[in-house]
Amino acid sequence: MDEQIIRILRQQALEERKYISEKYGRGDGAAIPEISYKDYAVGRQSAAVRLYDGETEMPFHGHNYVEMMYVYKGCFTHEIDGEEVTLKEGDVLLMNRYSCHEVKKAGPENIGFTIMAVPEFFEKPLQMQRKQSPISDLLLEMLRRNTKRPQHLVFQISGRRALESLMENLIESIMEGGVANEEISQYTMGLLFLYVSENMGGSNLDPEEDYKDTIIQETRKYIEIQYRTARLGKIAEDYHIPLPSLSKLIKEGTGSTFQELLMKQRFEKAAMLLLETNLPVEEIALNVGYENQSYFHRQFKMRYGLTPRRYRLVNRRKMRQQQ
Repeated sequence: MDEQIIRILRQQALEERKYISEKYGRGDGAAIPEISYKDYAVGRQSAAVRLYDGETEMPFHGHNYVEMMYVYKGCFTHEIDGEEVTLKEGDVLLMNRYSCHEVKKAGPENIGFTIMAVPEFFEKPLQMQRKQSPISDLLLEMLRRNTKRPQHLVFQISGRRALESLMENLIESIMEGGVANEEISQYTMGLLFLYVSENMGGSNLDPEEDYKDTIIQETRKYIEIQYRTARLGKIAEDYHIPLPSLSKLIKEGTGSTFQELLMKQRFEKAAMLLLETNLPVEEIALNVGYENQSYFHRQFKMRYGLTPRRYRLVNRRKMRQQQ
């Protein structure tokens, strides 16, 4: 590792140490402080890197970002979600944004590099995976909707020069910042995970396809339950996916747009209510999410060839005749 990089990051750590300590305290109160990604990010960058040494003091804390620590020199003992984890030189610790932790032991000569990133930063690394492994499983879980289940994973890159070089390049590209370097950083991390995954076992499943299938299944389930108020933006927020990408994924996976799936569910529910209840048509329209009565009547007739009232009358008559 370039000594100049270590000097820059060590100076940065000195400047931030007091700020973090004053803002969040020592974490010895009843509430566990949650450190924000905004404390480290510059502008709109989605990843930041910091140096962690034996002099750095951090409270027992949670964080609203994904954290990855690379032990460059020495060793560190963490308490993570109630578990004591000792990291030696060359170990990499990956934690999701729901893990709480604290470094319990670290010698003054120890050096660790910590990468903090928003979940979206890991979309490209996940897409690059070619088999199911503990890493791909954790990445997939990180990008799913907010389960708030803490998870962490430790893997080793020591003695494997290609992996050590990728880690050093990753740290440098994140430090340099900028749009181009951010993309380079994502691909570099993807290559790092790809190399490690090949030696972690697992099946030759496609994590990206598994992720897409999960989103489609969850979208259908969400519409089925929340048809009255469902919106595409809620799924995009839960899975950290841009709206255009999510719209394309749903269309490719189901053959229908989100709005088409939603309208189908709403009118199927309306038809059921017309046959199984005596609710007024106007109330049924409201129950399935339509305040505009004219629009509801027009769309219902387009789908079923009958007005809602006529649909109720005709089909109830058929039901009586079949009894």
